[in-house]
Amino acid sequence: MSQVLHTPPRTRTRAEAPQDLAALAARHGLSVSGARPSLPQYVRQLWARRHFISAFATAKLTAQYSQAKLGQVWQVMTPLLNAAVYYFIFGVLLQTKKGVPDYIPFLVTGVFVWTFTQSSIMAGTRAISGNIGLVRALHFPRAALPISFCLQQLQQLLFSMAALVIILLVVGVPPAASWVLAVPALLLQFVFNAGVSMILARLGAKTPDIAQLMPFFLRTWMYVSGVMWSIDNLLSKHQDLPVWADDVLRANPAAVYIDLMRFALIDSFHASQLPPHVWAWATGWALLAGVGGFIYFWKAEETYGRG
Repeated sequence: MSQVLHTPPRTRTRAEAPQDLAALAARHGLSVSGARPSLPQYVRQLWARRHFISAFATAKLTAQYSQAKLGQVWQVMTPLLNAAVYYFIFGVLLQTKKGVPDYIPFLVTGVFVWTFTQSSIMAGTRAISGNIGLVRALHFPRAALPISFCLQQLQQLLFSMAALVIILLVVGVPPAASWVLAVPALLLQFVFNAGVSMILARLGAKTPDIAQLMPFFLRTWMYVSGVMWSIDNLLSKHQDLPVWADDVLRANPAAVYIDLMRFALIDSFHASQLPPHVWAWATGWALLAGVGGFIYFWKAEETYGRG
């Protein structure tokens, strides 16, 4: 009789097992839970949840002053009080209003537009870390959170702009066709704010301490953005400044959007006070921050809420 040899079954190596499981999952149409979708899929998911983003922003704005007796009146009173404080300190005490026609509209416009950027970035920094329960409980594209916070701040700004229009009319600034330019300027600023917010939302999700540092950074940024003073007047008085300082001050994205709004709304703010190629700068900053920030945030989509 011939001897029959039995070959022992080959054991799976540790490297082969995950491959077999991945093939089995793919065969049955299964996917990894929480896996990052492709960029086009991610954009479609966000668009499908546009009503959630809008409703979430409106609800947050409504709840912001729900405990105050004056309620939603504070949406207008808060930026106006900030402008009054800055007027007393910078306009009266430091006399930055000298040489600036229509200083009150000039200052109020700067404060309102700057507050839009400042509040959007601060809210975006805490978008993931401050809503970790929501992130872990529900499945949705996480970019919806920083975008909704920016939309909330845009809605807040629109309330403030209504007060600004009244101020412009009271101080004698007539309505003009240039007011229409405020719309594209605000849209570009919104894209810029959303992009920066998404960058900081990702950083803040990993390192929550960034939220503690942001007020110091934003305060410094505000002081170099011409919110309370005229960059054009400063540069004309200090012509000994290096060329790079002139370029940095004029190309500063916050200053670009503030100056565009002043040019659109204030009749005495002339085109000569705008930096060269201002619309190109505004569009470039919006695309750089908006597209770059969105991709940067999307690349870490599967990590939010873990750990």
